[in-house]
Amino acid sequence: MSPFWFVLIPALACAMFALIFVGGMRKCARKRRYGGAGLRLVLVIGFALAAIGLAALSAALYHYLELDGETQVATLALRQVEPQRYTATLKTADGGVRTFEIAGDEWQLDARVIKWQLPALLAGAPPLYRLERLSGRYGDPKQEREATRSVHPLSQDAFPDLWTIKRQFPQYLPFVDTEYGSAAYLPMLDGATYAISLGGRGGLIARPANDSTRRLLENAGW
Repeated sequence: MSPFWFVLIPALACAMFALIFVGGMRKCARKRRYGGAGLRLVLVIGFALAAIGLAALSAALYHYLELDGETQVATLALRQVEPQRYTATLKTADGGVRTFEIAGDEWQLDARVIKWQLPALLAGAPPLYRLERLSGRYGDPKQEREATRSVHPLSQDAFPDLWTIKRQFPQYLPFVDTEYGSAAYLPMLDGATYAISLGGRGGLIARPANDSTRRLLENAGW
């Protein structure tokens, strides 16, 4: 049983007890047993508040579990200009479009991911991410060490971000659970378009965005 149901069932039970005591309170009021009616009123309020609190908690947990789904954060389209050199067009979820020149055999997209703990977790706060850089990789380890590298930053740190503050002052941000880097990579192929998603647990996932890219990957042995 999921945590959602573990919390929702007691919430429903508290709501049922509240309704039962409402009926008892009305009977006591009709018989002018005001002491008994007052006691039942206190119980009604207590169970009603407990039901509302548990229902809110179950709703927060349900929302958090739904984060296991994926959210597309970018698409990457590639055009080859010469061997091991490509033009990459990156479209991000915020509507931004940027073009870079990348050298190598594979592209790699890096991101920073921040996750939460209580009370932000119960509030339904989703993992946060920021795309950090787009770079090229070489399949040959020797070439990776010696050939020209292409690394393009995707963010500007004009002010300290939450990641930086958490690492410098962890005691002041106890509700930040974990912060880590995530990366996705696939081969650079002429005419390929990739969809990059952020999984509910915070990891980047790259897939071919269409059938033609899927065929290109198959022909390349991926």
